[in-house]
Amino acid sequence: MTAVTANTVALSWYEASARQRIDALVDTGSFAEFIGPELREISPHLAIFDLPEQFDDGIVVGCGRLDGAPVLVAAQEGRFMGGAFGEVHGAKLTGLLRAARALRQDVVILFDTGGVRLQEANAGELAIAEIMRAVIEARRAGVNVVGLIGGRAGCYGGGSLIAGTCSRLIISEQGRLSVSGPEVIETNRGIEEFDSRDRALVWRTMGGKHRYLIGGADIFVDDEALAFRQAAIEALGTKRSCNAATLEAEQKRLERRLQRFGEAEDAVEIWQTLGIDDPTDVPALPTGAFLRAANDRENADDAR
Repeated sequence: MTAVTANTVALSWYEASARQRIDALVDTGSFAEFIGPELREISPHLAIFDLPEQFDDGIVVGCGRLDGAPVLVAAQEGRFMGGAFGEVHGAKLTGLLRAARALRQDVVILFDTGGVRLQEANAGELAIAEIMRAVIEARRAGVNVVGLIGGRAGCYGGGSLIAGTCSRLIISEQGRLSVSGPEVIETNRGIEEFDSRDRALVWRTMGGKHRYLIGGADIFVDDEALAFRQAAIEALGTKRSCNAATLEAEQKRLERRLQRFGEAEDAVEIWQTLGIDDPTDVPALPTGAFLRAANDRENADDAR
């Protein structure tokens, strides 16, 4: 394995910026950025709303090497507009995925997003559809597309839909994955349905432990850059097919999951159904103990 620096070992994935995550993920000195800040490819929409712009539009894309193997990388910056998708942001990721298909190179996407920018709603929604198509086309061409989730903004809205099309997903306890965010659910359904201020509820429902337990993520790691790097190397070493039969099987698994857990009112009930000993203790379990408990659970029926 290519040597990593002491800073990489100690770096919190949750606290890091997009560029710090890339530097910690790929082999030292191997990353080359495409469409960098010096090209000033900024959103054409934000100035209309008197909103700040960023020269990389909140996403860094490029190529590098991971454990010696060539890889394409995209990292969202959750500190800029919550990592939300807009026209330029989405076009950069779409272009990277199309290049991956042409080059037959695997892709790692570092998700950190609240979904689509309200200020670029139509352009953002279109970008999500184009990205999902590009992921599927790349996978059908034999390319692995691995998603990493552990940033401040989580992986919500259209970002979660893209994550669902990835070959494999890696998540930490700090990562959150859901189509609708806590505030969105509360706004539309009321606080009785979901209290977005109840952080324990948010993490029980959308956090990395829960998503891993129900099969919505493939690998669970600590909030450490080195852990994400090692998991990404492992994930890229496993090929998953992507064809009509695969999609049909995944749809059936989703239906079974809904039938099995659809009446549960809290994640703890789901964990109990899965046969987890002392399910109320799950949020407090350190990673090693949690993974042992997860290994002993009943078949979660991989939802992806």
